[in-house]
Amino acid sequence: MKVLVSAASRHGGTADIAKAIGDALEAAGLDVAVLPPDTVTSLAAFDAVVLGSAVYVGHWLEPAKNLVERLGSELASRPVWLFSSGPVGDPPKPEEDPVDLPELMTATGARGHRLIPGLVDKSRLGLAEKVILKAVRAPDGDYRPWDAIRAWAGEIAAALVGA
Repeated sequence: MKVLVSAASRHGGTADIAKAIGDALEAAGLDVAVLPPDTVTSLAAFDAVVLGSAVYVGHWLEPAKNLVERLGSELASRPVWLFSSGPVGDPPKPEEDPVDLPELMTATGARGHRLIPGLVDKSRLGLAEKVILKAVRAPDGDYRPWDAIRAWAGEIAAALVGA
């Protein structure tokens, strides 16, 4: 079974999550390709998809939303899982799912969604992003729960192998 793992990432934190998911799926015996969403033109070679995005101001990034728009019917015809990366802090805030999640779930027929705490490294951000983070008092730090990410990927692998 061949699985596509794809995630829109602005500064690399969400791409790291996609790679960790891909590594865990490969460790479970699946054939995996980890690709940026804007490079995916067809899903013909894939049996399943894990698609994610960093969340900014409550929304997925355009490359991931565009992949859903371009390949929605192909996504809906195979098993799909979604993830969103964005909450930061301890406990992670915001706790809410992205605004566009209901539409993405419907368009893809996703079997599930995970909201995964993210990474804030202010040294990588532009001025506008720094202003927004200061306004919402977002703390610097890496809040990604690697063990939980790998465990979720293991659940996906079990569902696919069991199918």
